[in-house]
Amino acid sequence: MVPRVPIVAIDARDAYDPQLRGWGRYVRELVDALPERPGLDFRVISRGGRGPEVLFEQFELPIRLRREHADLVHAPNCFLPLARPCMGVVTIHDLAFEVFPDDFSKRTGWKYRALTPRAARSAQRVICVSGYTAADVVRRYGVDEARVRVIPNAPSLPIGDEPVPNDGPYLLAVGDLRPKKNLMRLVQAFRVLRREGLEHRLVLAGLDSGAEAERVREAADGEPVRLTGYLSDVRLDALMRGADALIHPSLYEGFGLVIVEAMARGVPVVAARATALPETGGAAAAYFEPLDVGDLAAAIRGVVGNRARHDELSRLGRARAAQLSWAASAALTVAVYEELLT
Repeated sequence: MVPRVPIVAIDARDAYDPQLRGWGRYVRELVDALPERPGLDFRVISRGGRGPEVLFEQFELPIRLRREHADLVHAPNCFLPLARPCMGVVTIHDLAFEVFPDDFSKRTGWKYRALTPRAARSAQRVICVSGYTAADVVRRYGVDEARVRVIPNAPSLPIGDEPVPNDGPYLLAVGDLRPKKNLMRLVQAFRVLRREGLEHRLVLAGLDSGAEAERVREAADGEPVRLTGYLSDVRLDALMRGADALIHPSLYEGFGLVIVEAMARGVPVVAARATALPETGGAAAAYFEPLDVGDLAAAIRGVVGNRARHDELSRLGRARAAQLSWAASAALTVAVYEELLT
């Protein structure tokens, strides 16, 4: 008799969102890079149900898993079914919803805070994208660290040949306008630098409408700060390749994917000395204290005003990004599946 091949179901719904966010890129790259394993049968779930997501995740998905005789399910963004007919693996990217609850709508925040700790405690394995997040999960939720595995992200934004902007030098920040992204302090530091004679513009690739966008425009006080709105991968790649530096002032990140995207393009990175960012960037970025506008301005000045330092960070960044690959991360993820199934 031919032995039965274990079935691994992966909840990949986020990979099919037309406006990909970090966890959507994560699961898309993971699924695309899964190595062929004769001993495993991968089943990719690309669609949910018609009602609220939580109903699909906690009720419909377990029914589907039972119907397909799944041996293991991987939830790539916290929401592992709590009552399930098979073993479970959950990826937790960060716990920003615990630290910055006001950055989330009441419904979304409640869902994360109610279900993520239960998913982490019930999972046979918890994958975290950084050592920082892993330690946070163990400390906050009391998860046995023996069940936690650290598997990093890798650059995923395609590098293309779209012409870069040619209307003068600029600094770039990528992210939405939630308070944890700390963009208001970046705008304040930019004003300091402009008063000192900086010729660059500041481009914020993210939302360009709403009350927070208006606050940013007011804080710019006439200085050249541009909010782009959501960008396609092609346009974001071109914007990133043309930047003199990527500035990432975020107060909380579970990994900080955008900094390795910039590094892969040889763009120097200036990042907050906070949470997982020093772990992700290593020695290939310049760091600053995220609550200190003066330190932020000094860090930018030390990169864009110093050609030797600029070129050094460009070289170190390329080398750092080259250490990360989705092939390696997918192989480590499959090793977690095999650890449970064999």
